[in-house]
Amino acid sequence: METVLAALIGIALSATCGFRVFVPLLGVCLATRAEGADAQPLVQLADNFNWLASDPALVVFLVAAIFEIVGYYIPIIDNFLDTVATPAAVLAGTLITAAFLTGMEPWMQWVLGLIAGGGMAGAVQSTTVVARAASTVTTGGLGNPIVASVETGYSFLGSFLAVLAAPIALVILILLVFLGLYIWNRRRRLGEVKARK
Repeated sequence: METVLAALIGIALSATCGFRVFVPLLGVCLATRAEGADAQPLVQLADNFNWLASDPALVVFLVAAIFEIVGYYIPIIDNFLDTVATPAAVLAGTLITAAFLTGMEPWMQWVLGLIAGGGMAGAVQSTTVVARAASTVTTGGLGNPIVASVETGYSFLGSFLAVLAAPIALVILILLVFLGLYIWNRRRRLGEVKARK
C-alpha cells in the first residue's frame, strides 16, 4: 500500500509540473524536509534520488521557481517559456515519479516515470498551452497574466494536495484537464459558428 501511495504522490506531483515546472520540484524538496506526526519525513524518495532533498537542490528549485513564476508575467518571456515548458514539464514529471518509485530496478523506475509522470505532466502542459493561446487570441494577450496566476495557483495547490492527499489531488488535476479541454473545444466551436456568420 505504501508503494501505491508513493506512486500516486509522484504522479500527482508530476501532473502539477504541467502548470509550473519548478514548483513541484520545490515541493518535493520541502516535503522531504518536513516531518509528519510520526516524526518521519512526509515523503520518502528512492535511494538514488536523495539529491532532490539536498540544500543545493533547494536553492536551485527555489530560484528557478521564482524566475519561472515572474517570467510568465512578462509578455515576450511568457511565449519563450511556453516553448520550453512542454519538454521541461515532461522531464520534471518523469524525474518526480521515478523518485517516488521505490523497491524496483532503476531502469523500471525511469520507464514508469516517463509513462506515468511524463505523460501526465505533458497532458496538463498541453492544456495550459491551449489556454494561453486562447487567452492571447481572445484578449490580445491582456488576459495572459490572469491565466498565469491561475496556473501558478494550481501548481502550488496541486503540489500541496499531492503530498497530503495524493488520490484527491490526482482526481482534481484530471478534472481540471478535462475542464480545460471542454472550455477550449467550446470556444473553438463558437469561433467556427461566428466565422460562418
